[in-house]
Amino acid sequence: MQRPAACGKRYNIPVRTRFLIAFVGLVTALSLAQTPPDKPASDKTADRNREAREADESSSRDTRVDISAPKDDAKSHPGSKDAVADFDADAVPDTITDGVQEFHPWSPLKAMKDIEVGDFYFKRKNYKAALERYKEALYYKDGDAVASFRLAVCQEKLGDKAEAKKYYEQYLKILPEGPFAKEAHASLDRLGQSAANKASAARE
Repeated sequence: MQRPAACGKRYNIPVRTRFLIAFVGLVTALSLAQTPPDKPASDKTADRNREAREADESSSRDTRVDISAPKDDAKSHPGSKDAVADFDADAVPDTITDGVQEFHPWSPLKAMKDIEVGDFYFKRKNYKAALERYKEALYYKDGDAVASFRLAVCQEKLGDKAEAKKYYEQYLKILPEGPFAKEAHASLDRLGQSAANKASAARE
């Protein structure tokens, strides 16, 4: 006579096996349901054709947006053409600008670094190198007061009085009461006197 415990063990093995097979089948069915079916060949061809068309298209010239003024704009806004004359792309031939305006990069950090390097050269009396760095500073930060003043000083040291005067005046426009304003005024007076002296010497 068999013990009931042994009989229960034999019964559990087939039940467990069936349960395991059913579980594996369910997991397989779920994983197959989640994977997307392969695209038909026609869809793949369409995707390739679309990619080829996008590669052939120009990113700017063929997809330009019309930004010309409306027909009645001159009547509705008289005098507006003068206000935007500097930005009119039609005023310059397409072969030169091709409708693109030049923009300078804005980078105050690069400008500050250029001023720092310019000061390094200026202290060593290498005015040409300093001048180039101050010009570069103004390229990255147009209207920088310190770069304008230092550029004026370099121009004066190198003998270019007209450029020196221009940059002294630019500094005074930016910071009329700035830390270098007195020096700028004094330099302008000195440059003005030297120009007057030259003119009187030429007359004599």
